[in-house]
Amino acid sequence: MLPFAPIASLLIELDARTGFLDCFTHAGGRKLATSAETKRNILAVLIAMATNLGLARMSEACGVSYDVLAWTMEWYVREETLREANTVIVDHHYQLELAKVFGGGTMSSSDGQRFPVRGKTLTGRNMVIHGGQVLSTYTHVSDQWSTYGTKIIVPTAREAHFVLDDFLGNATDLPIVEHATDTHGATLINFALFDLVGKALTPPMRDLTRVTLVRDDTPTEIAKRYPHAGPLLGARWNEDLVADCWPDLLRMAGSLKYGQATASLIVGKWSAASRQNTLAAALKEWGMLRRTVHLAKYLSDPAFRRKISRQLNKGESLHALRRDLHYAQQGTITRPHLEQQTEQAWCLTLLTNSVVAWTTEYYSRAVLELRSQGRDVPDEILSHISPGHSDNINFFGVINVDVEAELAKLDTSGWRPLRPAQLRELGLTP
Repeated sequence: MLPFAPIASLLIELDARTGFLDCFTHAGGRKLATSAETKRNILAVLIAMATNLGLARMSEACGVSYDVLAWTMEWYVREETLREANTVIVDHHYQLELAKVFGGGTMSSSDGQRFPVRGKTLTGRNMVIHGGQVLSTYTHVSDQWSTYGTKIIVPTAREAHFVLDDFLGNATDLPIVEHATDTHGATLINFALFDLVGKALTPPMRDLTRVTLVRDDTPTEIAKRYPHAGPLLGARWNEDLVADCWPDLLRMAGSLKYGQATASLIVGKWSAASRQNTLAAALKEWGMLRRTVHLAKYLSDPAFRRKISRQLNKGESLHALRRDLHYAQQGTITRPHLEQQTEQAWCLTLLTNSVVAWTTEYYSRAVLELRSQGRDVPDEILSHISPGHSDNINFFGVINVDVEAELAKLDTSGWRPLRPAQLRELGLTP
C-alpha cells in the first residue's frame, strides 16, 4: 500500500513537513530564508554524497551544473549543519505514533560498518577479510530505527573506545537510558563509565567461563545462597578500593557528562593504564560489579535477552539499508580526507533517517486505512515491522530535483495517495 517515490521526491516531501533543509542556511547564528533553488541545490548535493555518485555524475543526473553543486557544498554542507538537520528528522520521527510502537526511544545500540576505500587515506586500512582497503563508520541507532550518531574511525581501532562519544553527545529528544553493543563494547571501563553517568550498558554476554564475576562473601557462603550461579562468582569484590577512589570516579563522570573530556580519549587511556594505577584499578573494579549485576539479569530474564537481540538486529538491518543507498561506484569511497569522509557519512545517515521517517509516516497512513476498513491491525504486530528498507524507493535513473513540481503532486493535506493493496499479498484471499 505504500507509494513508490523517487529519492529526491521523498526528501522534498519530508522537508515540507519538517523544514530540515533550513538548517543548512545560517549566517552569524541566524537562519535565513531558503529559496526553492537553494533547496534544490542542497538536495542534489546530499543525494550525490549519500549515494556516492559524486558531484560530476550528479550534475549529469539532475541537470544542475557542477560549479553550482560544488559552490553549494562548500558553503552549506558541513558536519555541523548535517548534524542539526539530522536532529530535526530524528525528533520528527520520535513524535510519530507508529515510531512509539517500535520503541520508546529509551534504548539504543551501536556498531561499526566497513566500506571499501580507494586511494591513499589516513583512515583506511588493508584488511584481508574485506579484500582490500576499508574504513569504518560507527553508528548509534535508537529502538525507533533512527540513527542519531555517526563517526568515521580506523577499522583496526577498538570500537569499545567510541561507544560513549555519540551516546553522551546525543542532541535529539530521544530519552535514551540504556545502550546495547556487540561483545566489542562490553569492557569493564565501559560498564563502569555508563553506570557513573547514570546510564546502563546492556550487551549480550557469551563465553561465561572466561568472564570474571565478583562476590561479596566467602565462596562457601555464596555457594549456599546461589547453588547454580555460585561457581561463576570467582573473585572477591574490593569494596575498599572503590570507596577510597569514589570522589575521583565521580569527578571523572562529571567531566564526561558535561563534555569537558572526550569519552573515547578517557576510555582509551584507562583501558591502556597499568595495573599499578589505583584509579584505573578502582574503575575496573566498579566495572566488574556492574557487569556481574547485568549478567545476573541477562541470564534470568528471557524477555531482557530478546530485547537486546532485537535492538542489535535493528542496527544490522540499517547496515543493509545504508549499503543499498550507498550504491554508486560499487560503494567504494574515494574522498581521501577525514573531514570529507565525515561529511559523506553524515549525508548517508541523513538520507537513511529520511527514508525511515518517510516510510514510518506512510506505514501509519496505511494502518489507519486498514483499520478504517474494519481490519484488525494490533500494535503487537506493528512493533515487529521494519521501516528500514528501500523497496518502495527509486534512487536510479534521472534524478529530478524540482521542489515546486514535486510539492504540486501532493494532495491538499500534503500526502501522496496510497497504492491499492493486493489482497493476496495481505493473505486475505487464497
